[in-house]
Amino acid sequence: MLITFKTPAHADITMFGDVAKALIRMMGHSGSVPSALLAEDVPAALARLKAAVEANPEAPLNPEHDDKDDEAHAQSVSLRHRALPLIELLEAAARDEKNVMWDT
Repeated sequence: MLITFKTPAHADITMFGDVAKALIRMMGHSGSVPSALLAEDVPAALARLKAAVEANPEAPLNPEHDDKDDEAHAQSVSLRHRALPLIELLEAAARDEKNVMWDT
């Protein structure tokens, strides 16, 4: 499943569903799809997502990752890199005071 994030202030961002849901939960949302953030809630969600990324930026965001598998860990994409497109979208939405929506 793919999840697409949309706001009038930025180009759409599409992510794999498991990654997108994890990032949505880091923003303090339930993780439900489809859903949205009102413009006034975007700055707080952005701050929560940034805090989660800063707390562990090199953490792999891969549900199938086994901590004992060093090769898989070396090839995994870090939380910082997975979250960057969504952070940029949220920053644009906050700057322009726009809602953010996501759906499949």
